[in-house]
Amino acid sequence: MKKGLSILLAGVMVTSLFGGGFNEPNEQVKLTIAAAASLENAFEDELIPMFEKEYPNVTIEGVYDSSGKLQLQIEKGLDADVFFSAATTQMSVLKDEALVDADSISNVLENKLVLIKGKDSTTTVTGFDNIGDASIIAIGDPEVVPAGSYAKEALTNLGVWDFIQDRLSLAGNVTEVLSQVETQNAEIGLVYATDAASSDKVEVVAECDNSLLATPVLYPIGRVSTTKHKDEANSLIEFLKSDKALKVFKKYGFKKGE
Repeated sequence: MKKGLSILLAGVMVTSLFGGGFNEPNEQVKLTIAAAASLENAFEDELIPMFEKEYPNVTIEGVYDSSGKLQLQIEKGLDADVFFSAATTQMSVLKDEALVDADSISNVLENKLVLIKGKDSTTTVTGFDNIGDASIIAIGDPEVVPAGSYAKEALTNLGVWDFIQDRLSLAGNVTEVLSQVETQNAEIGLVYATDAASSDKVEVVAECDNSLLATPVLYPIGRVSTTKHKDEANSLIEFLKSDKALKVFKKYGFKKGE
């Protein structure tokens, strides 16, 4: 009996040493968060370092782009653990496709759509009412960029969308729109308030009234269904919903979502 017990114990030790399913207590985990381009500065400068300090066994890699492009990447198998969208549309599609877990989704932030010009611009555009006076108007591509979709909706409701088609410069994300206005390759542009706040080369001409939009500019977060690190993904989501994270987001121009 003792000999059999010794053999059994030896087998358990060998299994533990050579990866037979026993997790190391401090095993390093890498999470990938697919996040809207407008979140990049807040994430890279402050939030990711804060989270990694609080959870030293977890490292975070951010993948940033327009929410529409990120949706397509997740549909094609992007190895992401968390999705943080700049609009509810993309999140809803992924939820319906069972690619994001429905019970993990919540609206964390709200942003504002704003009209911007270059700091040294001599544009005569003073607001949304005379936006048609601009020679080149940069917006995100409405098909893939939530800010562009909101811009199209607002301009349609203003009755000027069809009128300005020959002056639109469509960009792949809001960062590109910002760059076009900064370099004055576009006379004006439509971006989020947070993007405008991140640049000292542009200034806000006007803020889009929510009455021009069917829904406010909400940013939902959710857990990607294929994640292999559900607990850590949940921890990241809860951290990004916390008061300390919201305090950081507010520094970058965001408001708490509803």
